[in-house]
Amino acid sequence: MKGILGKKVGMTQVFDDRGEVIPVTVIEAGPCFVTQVKTEERDGYTAVQMGFQETKPKRLTGGELQHLQKNQLPPLRYLREIRVPDVQDYEAGQKITVGTFDEGELVDVTGMSKGRGFAGGIKRHGFRRGPKTHGQSDRERAPGSAGSGTRVGHVRKGKRMPGHMGNVRVTAQHLRVVKVDPERNLLLVRGAVPGPKKGLLIIREARKQG
Repeated sequence: MKGILGKKVGMTQVFDDRGEVIPVTVIEAGPCFVTQVKTEERDGYTAVQMGFQETKPKRLTGGELQHLQKNQLPPLRYLREIRVPDVQDYEAGQKITVGTFDEGELVDVTGMSKGRGFAGGIKRHGFRRGPKTHGQSDRERAPGSAGSGTRVGHVRKGKRMPGHMGNVRVTAQHLRVVKVDPERNLLLVRGAVPGPKKGLLIIREARKQG
């Protein structure tokens, strides 16, 4: 299971050999450092902790600095775990670059979606608006009745209603790698990925192949 951390640069388009336009997202992926290897015997599961993007030491806590200095690593802004079935190919201090991925490979990209703040039922859940006539002057986008008028008599838990929208962890699956640029640490994947520009992303080998 391959994986790397990166940040979203933006979207653009490229042309394939047949001249067809392919929408792609440009990701600055790596270089990352393996900061910790977790094993079944010691931790109860197998995973690799990676660090990405060097920063000033004063931006980290004392515990984070000692954790990185233990393996002679520079101060790294982001630390994330990636579950892997086998950790034999990883060791603390190892450098991982975007060159681990190949063109045409399928990947899953995880990030935090854009925060939309408080949103109504129409924007958040795609509800249909109310009628504009028959005395309906100011209720066009209102959600309408929410509770039951008979047996239950209250709003059921989980009812889709207005509320906070976005800023949640989202994974875009089965995206194809269009181009890999190891010299500039760039990865181009087909389609859109979650989050705003400069948002942190986790790129992993796709769980659903084929």
